[in-house]
Amino acid sequence: MNPAAVTDADWYRQAVVYQIYPRSFADANGDGLGDLAGITSRVDHLVRLGIDAVWLSPFYPSALADGGYDVDDYRNVDPRLGTLDDFDTLVDTLHTNGIRIIVDIVPNHSGSGHAWFQAALAAGPGSPERDRYIFRDSPDDEPPTPWGASFGGPAWTQVPDGQWYLHLFDPAQPDWNWDNPEVIADFEQTLRFWSDRGVDGFRIDVANLLKKDLSEPLPRGRDEDGLSWATHPRLSDLPSVHEIYRGWRKVFDEYSPPRVAVAEAWVPAASRVAYASPSELGQAFNFDLLKAPFEAGAWRRIITDNLELAARSGSSSTWVLSNHDMVRHVTRFGLPDSDLEGTRHKLSGGDDPVVDLPRGLRRARAATAALLALPGAAYLYQGEELGLPEVVGIPDDQRQDPTFFRSPGVDVGRDGCRVPLPWTVDGTSFGFGTNGSHLPQPPSWGDFSVEAETADPDSVLNFYVEAVSLRHELQTSEELVFKDSAPGVLHFARPGGWECLANFSEASIDLPDSQVVLASGELDGDQLPAETTVWLRVPTTKG
Repeated sequence: MNPAAVTDADWYRQAVVYQIYPRSFADANGDGLGDLAGITSRVDHLVRLGIDAVWLSPFYPSALADGGYDVDDYRNVDPRLGTLDDFDTLVDTLHTNGIRIIVDIVPNHSGSGHAWFQAALAAGPGSPERDRYIFRDSPDDEPPTPWGASFGGPAWTQVPDGQWYLHLFDPAQPDWNWDNPEVIADFEQTLRFWSDRGVDGFRIDVANLLKKDLSEPLPRGRDEDGLSWATHPRLSDLPSVHEIYRGWRKVFDEYSPPRVAVAEAWVPAASRVAYASPSELGQAFNFDLLKAPFEAGAWRRIITDNLELAARSGSSSTWVLSNHDMVRHVTRFGLPDSDLEGTRHKLSGGDDPVVDLPRGLRRARAATAALLALPGAAYLYQGEELGLPEVVGIPDDQRQDPTFFRSPGVDVGRDGCRVPLPWTVDGTSFGFGTNGSHLPQPPSWGDFSVEAETADPDSVLNFYVEAVSLRHELQTSEELVFKDSAPGVLHFARPGGWECLANFSEASIDLPDSQVVLASGELDGDQLPAETTVWLRVPTTKG
C-alpha cells in the first residue's frame, strides 16, 4: 500500500483484497478440510502476492449445508477449522505482515443448528423465541406464499406443530426477523466481538434481503409479479434495510480507524449507492464485470457507470472477476458469449461448449491487467493468481453444494470453483494437506501449483505479483480519463503519467511510443497482440 495515497481510515478505497475460502485454502491438520492454521502457514504466499487485505469467507460453527453460510454460532470458530486462539494468531500474523482482515457476516439467515432457532422450534407458535425468525400459519396446509428458495424448492418449510418458517436459501438457513430488536442488538454485539479481536472490516452477505414485507394479504397461488425472490419488491432492497446499516455505521465508528464493510447486494446499479455511502457500509460490490462479455465497449460502459455511482455514493468502486459463487474467469473467458456464465458448460460436464483454455487464460490475464489499473478496490479470489480453471468433472457422489441436490439437472452448483488449492507439484493433495482434500483435485493440478508457478518467470502467479506491486507504485489517486481508441480497444489514463491499453479485439494494433511497464502477454515488436493488455509509462512534456 502506498502510504502517501491513503490514510488509515481510507485504506480500503483502493485496496487489493484476496478472498480466502477457508475450507479450500490449506489444511494444517491433515483431515482434508482447510483450516485457520493452514492459512497462517501460508501467509508468506499472501505477502509475496502483495495484497492489502484478506477477506475470510465463513469459518464459524456450521453444519455445512451451504459451505459455511449456514452459521450456528456467529461468535466462535468451527472446531474443524480451529479455535478462537487460532483466529487471533491468524489476525496477528496478518497484521504483523501489513495485511488487514475482513470477515464474512451472514445476517439474512442463521443455520438451523443455531441456539435461537432450536429454542424457536421448542417454544412453539406465538412465543418470543419464534419472533426472532419468520414463522407463519397457513390456512390450507400449503406454504404461506408461492415463493421459491434460491437452491430450489419452496422458500417455506413446515414444522411439526403446523407453522411454516421462511428460508430464501436452504431449509437449513432460516431467515432472521429483522423487525425484532433482539436480532438487531445481537448482530451489533457480533460486530463488536470481531472488531475487538482486531478485524478491520466485514463483507455483508446478501445485504439487500434482510427486511421483508410480510404484511397481509400474502400472495396465494401463482406469484402474480412473476419475479424471483432476489428481485421481489416484498423481499429485496426495501428502504427500511438502510436503517439497519445506519445503526451498524455507529458501531463501526466506535473504533479507530473506523471499521469498514462491503455489501453483497444483488440490486440494480443505482440502488448500490445507498449501501456504499459513508453513513452506511462504505462500499458495495460491483459485480458487473462478472457477467460482462470480453468486449471493450461493454467494459467502458461498466467502468463509466460504476465510477459515476462511486462518486455519487462518496465511496470507491469495487472490481471482481471471480469469487466462490461464480465460474472461474479463466474458463468463462474461454467459452463463447452464448454461455457467458458457464451454465451449459458445467451441466454438460465440460463437453458443450468445450472451453478453449489457452484463449481463456490469455483473456483472463488481459482482463486482470485492465481491472488492476482501475481506480477503486480490486477483489481477487483464491487461485485466480494461479490461473486455475473451473473443475467440471466432479462425481455426483462427491459434490457438496446444496444447489446440486435441490435442483438436479438444472444447476450442478458451485463446487467447481471451490476445489482446494494446489501448493506443490505432487503429493496426495498437491500440498493442500497430508491426507487428501474434501473436493477432488484434477490430476493436472500440480501444473498450476504455487511451487510450479513460482519457478516459471512467465507464470500467471508471477504476472499477478508484478501487476499488484506496480499497482501500488503507480496508483496515487482515484481519477481516470478515457482516451480515443480504435474499435475493440480500451485506453485510459491514470494520474502520475501512466496509461492502460487493453486490446479486446482479435487483431494486433500499433503500440504508442511509450515505455511498457507491464504486459499481460508476449508482445510482437511495436505491436500489441489481440486479447492483450499493457500498462504504459507516458513521457511528460515540459511546458
